[in-house]
Amino acid sequence: MRFNKLDLNLLVALDVLLKERSVTRAAEMLNLSPSAMSNSLSRLREYFEDDLLVQIGRKMELTPRAERLQEAVRDVLLRIDSTIAAPPAFEPQHSDRMFRIFSSDYTQLVLGPPMLSLAAKQGATVRFEFAPQVDQPHRYLERGEADLLVIPTGFMSPDHPREVLYEENFVCMVWRDSAIAKGELSFERYVAADHVVMQPGSGRSDAFEGWFLKRYGITRRVGVLTYSFITLPALLVGTERVATVHERVARRLTGAWPLEIRPTPMKIDAMEQAMQWHKFRTNDPGLTWLRGLLGEAARRMDEF
Repeated sequence: MRFNKLDLNLLVALDVLLKERSVTRAAEMLNLSPSAMSNSLSRLREYFEDDLLVQIGRKMELTPRAERLQEAVRDVLLRIDSTIAAPPAFEPQHSDRMFRIFSSDYTQLVLGPPMLSLAAKQGATVRFEFAPQVDQPHRYLERGEADLLVIPTGFMSPDHPREVLYEENFVCMVWRDSAIAKGELSFERYVAADHVVMQPGSGRSDAFEGWFLKRYGITRRVGVLTYSFITLPALLVGTERVATVHERVARRLTGAWPLEIRPTPMKIDAMEQAMQWHKFRTNDPGLTWLRGLLGEAARRMDEF
């Protein structure tokens, strides 16, 4: 099929070439031979009158024209996938679809069990993949690499729809046998203590509570940095450190480790945890089902 003399099949090849920046890897992704993919690149170069990919040292880099095309091509393919190619109905009991959800290990701990339990009760045969937190997560929606984001509203893009799932409060945790566990955890003791802090793997952005505390001019001495919300409480054992933790994580892990929960000595606003999806996929029947599943899981999460 052609549009303005462009073979539309080449758009798929162009999308993968611009993402992979390699003829060989793009060929593997599309189950084509390298020579067939090289021929597609030649035809694309001829149509756009641009090299699109150029060899610089050992890498292939995008030309300025290719950089401008990258997001537009992805949007076109996403629109086709979510409107023309999407099936008119979705039956989770007869689907092998893989849903990719970007979320933290905290979200998987508190929301994953009720979500998967509800899916099992429905007899759903779909599959799920949880992917880790990343910087600029909306980019993964826009490239079609994520079906849903489950993240705090403060980190969401204004360009795509969202739905708040639940609110989460924060508490402090300390080792049960520590000196800091004795008596009230005052503001002065909190600020003077070493802290165990979660920081996303990229190291370029803070978790919600760290961002909030910085915003209000409160600084903490960080003794331990970890990339995981779930291991954070365990790293307190045997130390005089403090951790500021999601309350649901704290409640679930106090039985697993000799830890105690303390209220935060300053007010921390509740975190809004929400799901976000690409605006072009609002009417995708599969995603509509998934959003409903997550909404029900959030309503029942404290039963687990």
